[in-house]
Amino acid sequence: AKSVIKTIQWTTGSNFTVEKGRQQIEELISTWDIHESWLHHSEFLEEEELKDSKRYHYRACWGIPTRRKPIPRATASVYFVIVISKLKPDTSPVEVFFRLESSRLIRRPEEFQFREKWLQDIIENKIILIERL
Repeated sequence: AKSVIKTIQWTTGSNFTVEKGRQQIEELISTWDIHESWLHHSEFLEEEELKDSKRYHYRACWGIPTRRKPIPRATASVYFVIVISKLKPDTSPVEVFFRLESSRLIRRPEEFQFREKWLQDIIENKIILIERL
C-alpha cells in the first residue's frame, strides 16, 4: 500500500517573504507523520543571490526532550531551501527542497514522504559517536 504524500500550496515568488517561507515550512512539517514527543524549532539562516534564482535557507532542529532530560543529548536538523526563479513569472509558486543534516541527498516534499526514522537514525548515530569519544 503506497502512502499518500501530503503537500501544501506554496506561495508565489511575488508574495514570498522570509517569514512567510518559515511559516510555510512549519505548515509542511505539520503534514509529516511524526510522533508528538518530537519537538522542533525552525529558523531562517541566509539568503543567497544566484544568477537565475534567489535561495532562502532554513533549518528545523529536532529533539525529544523528556522530564528527566529536558535538553536532549543530541538533535537532528533538516535543512530547507526555498528557491525563487528569476526566469519564471513571479506568479509561479516557489520551489522547495530539503535535506537531512547527515545526507547530501536533496529531496522535494511532494516526492518524498518524510520519515520519523530519518531523525531517529541521525540522533542514534550522534549518541554512538558521543559515547565513543
